[in-house]
Amino acid sequence: MTKALVIFGGVSSEHEVSCVSAASVVDNIPRDKYAVSMLGITKTGEWYLYEGGTELLPGDKWVESGCCTRAVLSPDRADHGILVFRETGIERIKVDVVFPVLHGKNGEDGTMQGLLDVAGIPYVGCDTLASAMCMDKAVTNLMADTVGVPQAKWFSLTRAQFAADNEAFYDRVEKELGFPAFIKPANAGSSVGISKAKNREELKAAAELAFSNDSKLVAEEFIDGLEAECAVLGNVSPMASVAGGIVPCKEFYDYEAKYIDEGSELQIPAKVSVETQEAIRSAAVRVFEALGCRGLARVDFFVERGTGRVLFNEINTIPGFTSISMYPKLLEQSGVPYPKLLDRLFKLAQEA
Repeated sequence: MTKALVIFGGVSSEHEVSCVSAASVVDNIPRDKYAVSMLGITKTGEWYLYEGGTELLPGDKWVESGCCTRAVLSPDRADHGILVFRETGIERIKVDVVFPVLHGKNGEDGTMQGLLDVAGIPYVGCDTLASAMCMDKAVTNLMADTVGVPQAKWFSLTRAQFAADNEAFYDRVEKELGFPAFIKPANAGSSVGISKAKNREELKAAAELAFSNDSKLVAEEFIDGLEAECAVLGNVSPMASVAGGIVPCKEFYDYEAKYIDEGSELQIPAKVSVETQEAIRSAAVRVFEALGCRGLARVDFFVERGTGRVLFNEINTIPGFTSISMYPKLLEQSGVPYPKLLDRLFKLAQEA
């Protein structure tokens, strides 16, 4: 039986989402094929082998459960797994494959992938380089431009550049992008730190919020259109799912609209033409391959009202895996149910 390790939590603004995703993942792993262990990372960066139930993962109730033992992922390839610090001594648990269910910084950005590469343990998802590139929206946008994938007008700015002349930034947004404009931290996920600025005053607050989450921001032109998402699965010859559409319950699909308020409408499949469906699916695979992705990614687009243009928005290499998340829902609609999806992901990891 394959020994699978699910890593969850993490020092990230998306810690809570990771715990919810991990509970869904663990509950759906086929137990006739996989023996599952869980390694949790607290918000302050402490690592524990968690041996309790998945119902305690949401809300971080697992930390005080009494089911935690200090543990680390060993970089020593002879260990090929985790070291658990029991009262009786160090226990070594061998691991065949890891699913780092970690969203955002310190998990989805290449850091955990680098550690797993050093340890020589196969893992679900993109490698170190692809994870790092996809996490940085400025780098992702540059790559999309390079391969000719259409997207909104954009530019990036560092905190140092902003501090040197913030008025020049406000002027550039107003002149090149117009209002409203989206201001995003370059390295964050789940729409954390993103603002829709409708005027210069809101732009100032938006920049402050973005820089509180990262040292670089991305400013983007507002696109009036349907938000569409496509799940990509595979290594050498990836498949694209049916594209889904999102009608957010708020002004845009922010953190609350994704995970807290249940009023957002998910359209699976998206209410677009057959031609637009194919354009989204084709562009999703193109972006996936251009960024050197493997395993999985969710690629997001806008379908512009009036023109029907399909415009790339962003890519997520460890998308949400909660019970309401689009990635597993899109693949289920495409004929890959959740347990089978996890089995495919573990096998893809071991093939890579």
